Amino acid sequence: MTNTSSRTRRLVALTVAGAAALALGVTPALQAASPASAAAGDVVWSQDFDGPAGSAPDRSAWTNETGVGGWGNNELENYTDSRDNSALDGQGNLVITAKRESDGSYTSARLTTQGKYTPQYGRVEARIQIPRGQGIWPAFWMLGADLPQVGWPNSGEVDVMENVGYEPATVHGTVHGPGYSGGAGLTSSYQHPQGWSFADTFHTFAVDWKPGSVT
Repeated sequence: MTNTSSRTRRLVALTVAGAAALALGVTPALQAASPASAAAGDVVWSQDFDGPAGSAPDRSAWTNETGVGGWGNNELENYTDSRDNSALDGQGNLVITAKRESDGSYTSARLTTQGKYTPQYGRVEARIQIPRGQGIWPAFWMLGADLPQVGWPNSGEVDVMENVGYEPATVHGTVHGPGYSGGAGLTSSYQHPQGWSFADTFHTFAVDWKPGSVT
C-alpha cells in the first residue's frame, strides 16, 4: 500500500475520518437532493486551514482522537496525532494521510471539534478531495454532543459523506439514531454524473439540517 491522502479545505463543523458534536432531537428524514446554496452572510463558523506547511490545524477548534483497536469497524489503522498523518500544506488545505509503516502497521488521523464547536441546524459543508484505493474509507460526519452520556446510537449521527475505495464514483450519506442505526440507518447514495472517481479533484459535500429533516 502506498501512502494516500485526503485534502480538506473550507471545512465547517467537523472532520474527515472524525466526529463532531451535534444533537439530534427528532427522527429525521433523509432526502437525496441538491442542497441550496447558502446566502451571503449565513456563515457562523468556518475553518480555512491557513498556516505554515507541516503545522497542526487550529487547536482551539480541532482535537486529534488517538487510539487503536478498530474503532468499532474492524479498522486496521492506528490513529495518531503525528504531523505525518495530519498537517496543513501551506496552501489552505488540511492533509490527512494514511500510511503503511515500516513494521507493516497502518496509521492515519481522526480529528474532531467535539467540546470545541457544536452546531445545531443550518448548512454544514466541506470541500474535500478524498483519497483513492482499495481499503480506503474517508468520511465527513457528525455525532451528538451527548455521546459520552447516552452512547451510540442514542446520540444520533449524521454521515455527510462516506466513500469506500471499491466504489470510486459513489458517495453515501446516512442518518443514524435509536431504532435506525447500523444497517438500518436512513441512507442514500450519489453517483458521480460522469462516472468519474471522486478522488480526481475537490468536491463540496454538505447537509442542510432542519428540525425533522436532513437534506
